[in-house]
Amino acid sequence: MCQSLRMRLLLFIFFLATSNNLFAQKNIFKRLFSDQPDTTRSNSFLPIPIVAYAQETGLVFGATGLYSFYTDRQDKNNRNSTISIDLDYSTEKQATAFVKTDIWGLNNKYHYVSDIRYKFFPFYFYGIGNQTQEASKDLVLERMQDILLTVEKKTGSIFYTGIDLGFNNYAFEAKEPNRTFDTYPSLQGRNGGKTLFIGLSQNIDSRNSNVYATKGTYLKIGFSYCPNFFGGANFEGTFLKCDFRSFKSIASKLVLGINANYQSIQGASIPFYLLPQLGSETIMRGYYTGRYRDQNLLAAQAELRYRFIPRLGIVGFIGVGSVYDNGGFKITDNKPSFGTGIRYFFEIERGLSISVDYGWGEKRPSENRQQGLYVSIGQSF
Repeated sequence: MCQSLRMRLLLFIFFLATSNNLFAQKNIFKRLFSDQPDTTRSNSFLPIPIVAYAQETGLVFGATGLYSFYTDRQDKNNRNSTISIDLDYSTEKQATAFVKTDIWGLNNKYHYVSDIRYKFFPFYFYGIGNQTQEASKDLVLERMQDILLTVEKKTGSIFYTGIDLGFNNYAFEAKEPNRTFDTYPSLQGRNGGKTLFIGLSQNIDSRNSNVYATKGTYLKIGFSYCPNFFGGANFEGTFLKCDFRSFKSIASKLVLGINANYQSIQGASIPFYLLPQLGSETIMRGYYTGRYRDQNLLAAQAELRYRFIPRLGIVGFIGVGSVYDNGGFKITDNKPSFGTGIRYFFEIERGLSISVDYGWGEKRPSENRQQGLYVSIGQSF
């Protein structure tokens, strides 16, 4: 993973250095390297070609891009909207694709979110629980289609009420038979399945920015129900998710961010692919996503962000978290996460940035310390 993301970053730097028309009718160096913010609130598009090496697949080619705009350029309080696209294709004829939208309507009255994903790509399966072993990892090919649609309406000065609708379809194939994935005891969902869910959410959002907040609080509580719409052994049950974020400026260029995340899935015969997973570019950096998965997840982190010049910033972060089955939470099972990163703000006024983080996790007996490099567009939270 580290090598893959490092190559993505190097190609991005090469692209910035050689392109002369990245943003239509604007000089790239003036737009991307000037310390003067763009006060016109004009639309912008950042495309990035990708050449990467993934430990699961080998050489990967693709492209990613972010389109940023305001639905009302005259309203200074209108929040920034984005559409992001990512396409990857490996030399092993494997592919991933996603389109994500985050759109704020006029007067921020409505908030529309969509996340559409396709995946035909391998991942490492380690087992279930908080104590899986590196020696157990098993390469599994995943076929996945996933759709999530959310509409939120402003119901108060800082309150939003939303409705979610989602569908996913999974299928799996072990690359080597009779290893961990095929032999893991009572593994639910080994053959994949389909899930349809509908949910409600309530948000409290007093942040001064949805992109780079320096003060304010965000809290989202979402509850979803999955009926067994497709019959058979497909999942029926509920999801509960809570996401809390708080930001405070403690100096002119220094911001403290705090984030806590809780997830729980309840029901009979829960498939492994729906279980909460520890580790991502947003929380518990340093862990391979899916190394630890179970019925519940609880994690928290703190991040110091120092934006020493308008274009550049650095961060340091620490966190703790774990996954556990019902009634199985133990403080002593919490795992550490810590690391540092840099931020390049390609849109000063909006706070849009390229993030590069390196995180470290626990060191288990007879294993190397878990760690990872993350390159993404936007802040971790």
